[in-house]
Amino acid sequence: MKSRNLPILVIAQALCMSGPPAVVLLGGIVGAGLAPSPALATLPISLMVLGVALSTIPAALLMRRIGRRKGFMLAAGLAAAGALLAAWALTQGSFLFFCLSILLIGANGAFVQQYRFAATESVADEFAGRAVSLVLVGGIFAGYLGPEIARHTQDLFSQALFVGSFVSIAVLYGAAVLLLSLLRDVAPPKELAHSTGRPLGEIARQPNYLVAVLAGAASYGVMSFIMTATPVHMVGGEGFSLDQTAVVIQSHIMAMYLPSLITGFLVERLGLFRIMLIGAVLMIACSGLAIVSVAFIHYWGALVLLGLGWNLLFVGGTVLLTRTYAPNERFQAQAGNDFTVFGIQAMASLSAGSLLYSTNWTIMNLLSILVLAATLSVVLQQRKQLAVGAS
Repeated sequence: MKSRNLPILVIAQALCMSGPPAVVLLGGIVGAGLAPSPALATLPISLMVLGVALSTIPAALLMRRIGRRKGFMLAAGLAAAGALLAAWALTQGSFLFFCLSILLIGANGAFVQQYRFAATESVADEFAGRAVSLVLVGGIFAGYLGPEIARHTQDLFSQALFVGSFVSIAVLYGAAVLLLSLLRDVAPPKELAHSTGRPLGEIARQPNYLVAVLAGAASYGVMSFIMTATPVHMVGGEGFSLDQTAVVIQSHIMAMYLPSLITGFLVERLGLFRIMLIGAVLMIACSGLAIVSVAFIHYWGALVLLGLGWNLLFVGGTVLLTRTYAPNERFQAQAGNDFTVFGIQAMASLSAGSLLYSTNWTIMNLLSILVLAATLSVVLQQRKQLAVGAS
């Protein structure tokens, strides 16, 4: 499974994914200080997710026209500009411009999500699971790097707290632009190059495509729903420190990506059905543990389970998705999937803050269990099809 693109994508993933964990850590805290209402505290985090959702289709269309390399470079440059805008917004005390800056960082996320597809296009079909999981390995470093940089550079500049955090994040995005310039575009076979393939509606009617989209939407939706609310609930609701909250978020993100070292091999050994089943069960266990109590160890354990379950369910869904389309159909199939997945993630994130304030932590986790139980039911119904990888 040799490919020049894989190490480039892994490192670029580490650099570009360092921004979102920092935003998750700081966004709600900064929002609470700048927002006109406490209910809007998590709006910046939600706008980051919304930026991903709104950019999924434009990202696919742009890269179909100019290629993966130029598209990835352009998006990372946009994120660098967004991080610098966030730093400026903090010096001005502007909630509006801070929200806009995070939206720009989120837009890059739609392109970063395409790294996993670029990886599968760079290897033989039988190694798709390994390629996806290897790219996600970059998130291991991002989960540590982002929050650490945010914490240690928060008072680097005297104008306002956290200005240094966002300037440092902009530097990481700039490094990613330079690295991605080395990427090689992979074209579909010549006999398919001038064909657009089946329309998205026909592709989307396949049972396995629908299961893949559901797995991605449930994993990302529930993960974002719980993760967005956690820092605000820990710091504002239960009185935990920023350092304690950072440990929980870092552990969660590490749990999201650390399994990627072996997830590809597990997919080959256990099959998609078992991988997705285990992922859904672990995410249900997260919400169950979160309901037990709000002690620090339970926050930590719940968020670790959330990360582990997300990894298995999301990787399984991604690999399943790649089995439902031909190379010349990749952009429309991937765009349809990502628009749905990250649209639902955006809605989950947008509702997290208001639901936390209007209901409570327990209700949020009970809602998550209902969504995951429905997903688990669909996966069980498709057991035979998932076992053989049919579309």
